[in-house]
Amino acid sequence: MTDWRAQLLSKFMPQVSRLVLVADPDGLLLEEQLLQGIRDKGFDILSFDDPIAFRYLYESKYRSQCEDREECHQALVVRCESRELSALPYDLLQIGQKLSFDLGKLFPNLSYPVIASLDKSHLDTLYKAQQEYAPGVLGDNATKDFALRHVFGTVTELIHQPSDLLRVLLSRHYKNVKVPEVLDDYFIHSLWNQGLFLDWPLEEIVSNRQSFFRFLQERWPVFLNRLAMEQGFMAHNGQTSTKLEFNGPTSLPFDHDDVRVYIDSLFLDGLLQPVAHHESQLLSGTWVTVGIKTDPELDLLRRLDGLARLVAESLPSSRSRHQDWLAFAYRWAELSRLKLELQNILKPEDQDRFSDLSRQLDSEFLTWIENRYIGLHNQPPLPPVMLHHVPRALARQKGNTGNGKIALVVIDGLALNQWLAIRDVLQDQQPMLRFQEDAVFAWLPTITSVSRQALFSGKPPFYFPDSITKTDKDASLWTQFWMDQKLREREIAYLRGLGDGDLEEVCDAASNPSIQVMGLVINKVDKIMHGMELGASGMLSQVRDWAKQGYLSRLLNILLDSGFDITLTSDHGNIEAYGCGSPKEGAVAEVRGERVRIFSDELLRKKVKASFPDSIEWPSVGLPDDFLPLIAPDRTAFVGEGARIVTHGGISLEEVIVPLIHIQRRTP
Repeated sequence: MTDWRAQLLSKFMPQVSRLVLVADPDGLLLEEQLLQGIRDKGFDILSFDDPIAFRYLYESKYRSQCEDREECHQALVVRCESRELSALPYDLLQIGQKLSFDLGKLFPNLSYPVIASLDKSHLDTLYKAQQEYAPGVLGDNATKDFALRHVFGTVTELIHQPSDLLRVLLSRHYKNVKVPEVLDDYFIHSLWNQGLFLDWPLEEIVSNRQSFFRFLQERWPVFLNRLAMEQGFMAHNGQTSTKLEFNGPTSLPFDHDDVRVYIDSLFLDGLLQPVAHHESQLLSGTWVTVGIKTDPELDLLRRLDGLARLVAESLPSSRSRHQDWLAFAYRWAELSRLKLELQNILKPEDQDRFSDLSRQLDSEFLTWIENRYIGLHNQPPLPPVMLHHVPRALARQKGNTGNGKIALVVIDGLALNQWLAIRDVLQDQQPMLRFQEDAVFAWLPTITSVSRQALFSGKPPFYFPDSITKTDKDASLWTQFWMDQKLREREIAYLRGLGDGDLEEVCDAASNPSIQVMGLVINKVDKIMHGMELGASGMLSQVRDWAKQGYLSRLLNILLDSGFDITLTSDHGNIEAYGCGSPKEGAVAEVRGERVRIFSDELLRKKVKASFPDSIEWPSVGLPDDFLPLIAPDRTAFVGEGARIVTHGGISLEEVIVPLIHIQRRTP
């Protein structure tokens, strides 16, 4: 059997049992395609991680279905994270079919601790390699070699020269491939044991994507100097000394074929930044043009053109994995930021090109969301996929670091393209800051009361029906989550309404020796959004100006100086939308957002939809049953026809995928 999923899927037969109990210690059932396959067989999946929350959901939605076989129309899989099912409630154990899956059964000849560290997206490649090469029983190190070779294409024995190492790291970091720490450590020590790359900062550049590209960035001018001298454009005495932040060789072989193939894309994606050079006019006629500043406006237009081509080539489809959409969101954010910065000089054909790309993106993303979004909330919290996973990931992180202090900074309404602008400002203000950039999915509809409560509670919105239209329960939800993690109330802080003025309240909380976790809400971006009259370009400009004022930089410094590990995210993004008309609904809607209306009755929702036939009746996925969203179609809003606003609440990529940033300070 060539597909490991087929082995597992064959066990689920709704005609045999409508309730299936699965011991799943390795989270195999949460792999995206397998999860979809189980749903295609008619099963819902419910994880047993919080006994009280589980009982609430089971009793309210599934009990009658599971116990009444004749009237049963819904099949259910209850997933248990332990190896034994004995932790499940007795009444379920009496009526459910019992199964057990684990990685050791799928990969009997490989070291379990090693393969357990892999992301589930890599199991296909590993399973195929196991079948093709039929290795005997392998120990830890042999399994690490096997995984590095066949999953990540890294053969340590073939790495001898700087170009070899750069090829491996470029392939990995450009695609943002996540390699387990246990494999990184083995890889680094294998090189050192061979006496190779001893002067390179491997511990930083192998595992940290940003550090690797900063390592390249500061050596790019050195390479340009060498290239200019080799071509006779400058003499040796024309070199300028360069102070390097990272240890290692000053000169890198950017012109090696294995490295050069990445150069254009690195600069187009913004992973490397062009630099000024005193021989720019001469060098600009060569292959390094993309990495040299010449004419500022022309440079940006050239980059916009190249990045638009990359976006068109890399647009995920409705069949793509959620990881593909998360990665693509950053490329799209970079393109949209460039487009907004050049708004006033773009030709009509460039505007049309961007509009076509945007329509294509919206169509593919909506189809994907309609088919796959339902499975996202069941994904494991490490790494977080949705906002409500973030607290559990932070709790796991805190548990791993012992007495480590955690700060969650939430910038209300921050879109990815605006984060990129803020990041660039922060890097100028504090070059020693390090950002590990990821992204997560917000809850739908993308309004504050839904997503932010999910973020601070660590639970889907279904669990807070009484407060789902409000935001005044954030503090209590945050406190309750951490008290459930065995912290005391005096060890937990929550601050909101931040973004302007002094930081005395933040200082007081951060310096309090009792405080172990902090939740901080910055409202400034949301305030800018709701007062915005200049469209998305004005929004981006004002967010950048706010960052330049230094409030966020000072806040981060306070937290870092006080020993906090910082995670920054947002509850939802935003888009520029155009009015499609305002529903004449009187007092019908429970929530009247600009991109979404919320109803408590299906008939009322259908009545309003009749006037807006293209609007989307979003199902109550993870929501209370009487919370029924009607979402404005495409990039429109329920405001006066033709009006232009910056808003949120809908299903665009920019609203749904938000930044998740781990912030640290590099020690000199």
